[in-house]
Amino acid sequence: MEYSNGAVILTAFLLPIITYLLYTRTRDVRPRAASKLQLPPPTEVTNLMVYPIKSCHGISVPSAKLLPTGLDLDRQWMWVTYPDYRFLTIRNLAKMTLIRPVYDAETDTLKVTAPAPNSDDEKLQFEIPAHPTREWLSKNTEVVNATVWSSTTPAYCFSPDLTGSFNAFFGKEVRLVYKPPFSDSPRALGSNGAKAVLGREASTCFPDMMPILVASEKSMEELNSCLQAAEGLSIPITRFRPNIIVRGTKAWDEDTWKTLRIKPQSSDSGDLVLDVTQRCARCQVPNVDSETAEKHKTQPWDTLMKYRRVDEGIKYKPCFGMLCVPRGTGGKMEVGMRLEVMEVTDKHRYIPGF
Repeated sequence: MEYSNGAVILTAFLLPIITYLLYTRTRDVRPRAASKLQLPPPTEVTNLMVYPIKSCHGISVPSAKLLPTGLDLDRQWMWVTYPDYRFLTIRNLAKMTLIRPVYDAETDTLKVTAPAPNSDDEKLQFEIPAHPTREWLSKNTEVVNATVWSSTTPAYCFSPDLTGSFNAFFGKEVRLVYKPPFSDSPRALGSNGAKAVLGREASTCFPDMMPILVASEKSMEELNSCLQAAEGLSIPITRFRPNIIVRGTKAWDEDTWKTLRIKPQSSDSGDLVLDVTQRCARCQVPNVDSETAEKHKTQPWDTLMKYRRVDEGIKYKPCFGMLCVPRGTGGKMEVGMRLEVMEVTDKHRYIPGF
């Protein structure tokens, strides 16, 4: 009888607790189920940027071919050290942004200029074909193994007879190398773009990681409001070196993008599709003014570090923009095109590795 009374008392004590736990568990699930990720409304492509030579000045273009390796002319050339052919970067040499490629569509050439040392108005310069033929490459280049981070890939190295004057700009002997977008030895993607993760083989030329970086003006506006409050500072979105700039609908909506569709303004060509592989983890390159090569000591790095370390895979770096891989054979892109988010995800996690 004592045992039965004890069981009754214990049951009476535990039953409200169990009921409360079950209720709160059910109550907690409801908001999560109701807060499923929603597809944001469509937005507009407001600018297209290509950076023909890695870490050098970019070019705003009204249209560009989207290739499997990225936008045509984007980071297909790269300055390297000599004789080991390792990439040179704005991270360690901010003045590389003063090297300006200009594309001439009529002659299909790139004219490359840079300030001459110890001169206020003299320019270093050379001119090369923007789409060199195999015959031209065989006469004017040699094949070397060029390295970007830990990735080594065959590339065409230009003769110093053509580019040698730029040794004075760098203060040491350098070479210019070229990686065509269609190559017998493609540079396979790593990290979230690796075949085991992406689900297909994909490659690029000389970007750090992925072929395309998309950035939102809405997120830039929000970041600039923080920079204004902190230091009265405002910077252009081009500091982040995006390829596709969109108007955006809400700051940081892009964090959840998974698949993007870019629709042409006319029905003459088909849709373009981008697979979003991951957030873009940032270094301090955006601290460099791309017009003057002056580097701010703290911004926007410090502000980004305060609230944009949002990726569990790389917590020691802040994120801005989304890295993408084109699907299919690509097509023509134009400013004004409509960008639609086809799929979203809360599972983005950066996988280290270049």
